[in-house]
Amino acid sequence: MEGWGGANRVNVLHLYAGNLYGGVERLLVTLARLRHLAPDMTPAFGLCFRGRLWDELTAAGVPVHDLGAVRFSRPWTVLAARRRLKPLLPGVDAVVCHANWPHAVFAPTVKRAGVRLVTWAHDALHPGGWVNRWAARTRPDGVIANSRFTAGTVPTVFPGVPVAVVYLPVEPPPAADPAARAAVRAELDTPADATVILQASRLERWKG
Repeated sequence: MEGWGGANRVNVLHLYAGNLYGGVERLLVTLARLRHLAPDMTPAFGLCFRGRLWDELTAAGVPVHDLGAVRFSRPWTVLAARRRLKPLLPGVDAVVCHANWPHAVFAPTVKRAGVRLVTWAHDALHPGGWVNRWAARTRPDGVIANSRFTAGTVPTVFPGVPVAVVYLPVEPPPAADPAARAAVRAELDTPADATVILQASRLERWKG
């Protein structure tokens, strides 16, 4: 998103549902825990549901805002969540909606407030489906894609919007335990000098 910045510090509000725990949730926790690596950026988080993600973000010491449970089958919950978001926006330089569900819920409020709006695409986008059609009604200022494959699908929902590919950061693991490593290799009948390739996802074509 070239041309952004200019201020000494950028305040970013990340918006997400928060009722599950997987790759996206792990990313948000990593951004919170490793925020010292980007000292010019101050992150905060807004969630619609409490759970493991809420607990881990809170433990990381970052601001976490309760936007209220949202269910599209109950339109008044969408309106209530938007009302809760509105007073959080003054002083925010950019809002990042993680996936099209929070974009569909919150993007209109962000745009009306004049705050830069970014959608982080964590999955291939498709023009079908009511969530994508609803999201497409509000054009973001930019899209972050988790891979080149995902980036190639962004124009189907957000045509003409700038896209940047950002591979998900991974928190450094603790120091390896040689004994534990040897035990795992022995359990899997893998020689000590064999190269092991891991894929941290399901074997799905749409993951690229």
